[in-house]
Amino acid sequence: MPWFVALALLVVPIAEIFVIIQVGQVIGGWPTVGLLLVESALGAWLIKREGRRAWRALQSSFETGKMPGRELADAALVLVGGTLLLTPGFLTDIFGFFFVLPFTRPLARRAMTAFFGRRVTTHLATPGFTTFIPGPTTHGPHRPTDDVIQGEVIDPDKK
Repeated sequence: MPWFVALALLVVPIAEIFVIIQVGQVIGGWPTVGLLLVESALGAWLIKREGRRAWRALQSSFETGKMPGRELADAALVLVGGTLLLTPGFLTDIFGFFFVLPFTRPLARRAMTAFFGRRVTTHLATPGFTTFIPGPTTHGPHRPTDDVIQGEVIDPDKK
């Protein structure tokens, strides 16, 4: 996963500069700068509004004793989307709006849940993963093996 982050940190700025130059060639330099400023201002306002809404939903779930799964996911999406919206560029703004807008956030939440669900499943299925199985005869980590133990079952009730 760290290689993916490093690649994104190299590719995203280059792609953003390319898109900004292309937009600037079509609509002009000053209108492009103005559009970036308007997007940033709109994003800041939207982050403030949706951040408050996510915070209130999270507090409400804690007060009612409800498990805050959806609320935590929404708060994380607003945080990541806000960071993307405040980063100058058109591509990051597209993803930022997708994460922050209330009518697209459920789609982003489902995608995020599926992504992290696959990551957890893949991690738990690795051969080196150890589990603890409590019981009277197991004290400590148990690693499943393919060893077969030959034996005979003796039933004391049969004679």
